[in-house]
Amino acid sequence: MHLRHLQVTDFRSWPQLDLSLERGPTVLLGANGQGKTNLIEAVGYLSSLGSHRVAADAPLVRQGTNRAVVRGAVVNEGRELLVEVEITPGRANRARVNRAPVPRPRSVLGILRTVLFAPEDLTLVRGDPSDRRRLLDELLTARAPRFAGIRADYEKVLRQRSALLKSAGALRGRGRSRSGRSEPEPLGDAIATLDVWDSRLAHFGAALLAGRFELVADLGPLVAESYAMVAPESAEASLRYRCSVEGLDPAGLSVAELEAALLAELGRVRSKELERGVCLVGPHRDELDLALGALPAKGYASHGESWSFALALRLGAYELLRADGGEPVLLLDDVFAELDERRRGRLAAVASDAEQVLITAAVAADVPPELAGVRYRVRDGEVRRDD
Repeated sequence: MHLRHLQVTDFRSWPQLDLSLERGPTVLLGANGQGKTNLIEAVGYLSSLGSHRVAADAPLVRQGTNRAVVRGAVVNEGRELLVEVEITPGRANRARVNRAPVPRPRSVLGILRTVLFAPEDLTLVRGDPSDRRRLLDELLTARAPRFAGIRADYEKVLRQRSALLKSAGALRGRGRSRSGRSEPEPLGDAIATLDVWDSRLAHFGAALLAGRFELVADLGPLVAESYAMVAPESAEASLRYRCSVEGLDPAGLSVAELEAALLAELGRVRSKELERGVCLVGPHRDELDLALGALPAKGYASHGESWSFALALRLGAYELLRADGGEPVLLLDDVFAELDERRRGRLAAVASDAEQVLITAAVAADVPPELAGVRYRVRDGEVRRDD
């Protein structure tokens, strides 16, 4: 798989750009602030419908305009598809394939698959659990695009259930303040409605949980192997999925059994949820534990070990997608400057075998010689081939 052509309109700093791309390494060279990362971000967005830098779409649209367009010609096993996403903050985004509208933007997921490594990836090791959950969900969707719909359904139910918990908790508090009076009727209605949302949350949550657990089982050995390659002197790296359902080990459980376990746990913690007004059970509360030997990576890993673990997570994801078929495009956003010579060499060895790798760097010396490939200079709103 490779991206033959990229076109952006009013995306970040770029009013308009058409860029032809080739197989193998392509290096975008330029000083900071020239828009190199914006182009990598555009490719990533075309692949995942999300940015590795911001959570919302609004910053992706060039200031003074009201929409951005990212378009790419993707070649996979000799077949070419033209994929286009129109980003319109405040309104529903739209997507097209071969210029024909598709029912929803997520219909384009899976056409272009990418694995991106960027300086922000240090948060995968040192950041919040949400960063690691996002890693899993993006990789899960890359492997099986149907999970985009499952995630969207789960998040919708979660928002509605959370809003109900807040309102029911407020009603409960007012009822308690009226000593000697019976429970207010609206609270009873809210509790009955909450039962319905519990079943929906458990239904979609179980499907997402099963997908994540299978993913971690497949990804773990590849991350361990990649970490051993990058940091052979360090302790062994490992991954463990930790579920918010107390004492639950999802190994070997069916989706129906996971759904039953989630539903039972929701019933067990309902009083706490009403008191706090938040949803305490579900995949949105789970954690991916990263360990080096017997110690958690977060808080114990050195700076170099943390970088090695972040790199191993991305390399493991890359190898997993390769094993699934349809080699992904590897995106390396200004990462060689962050790595020492040995880690640069390890990453370069993997990247040199990729069907296509897009690299950004401030100076040519940051890019290992084996990844010289095609080079472009990015300066003053232009991208020119450096021959």
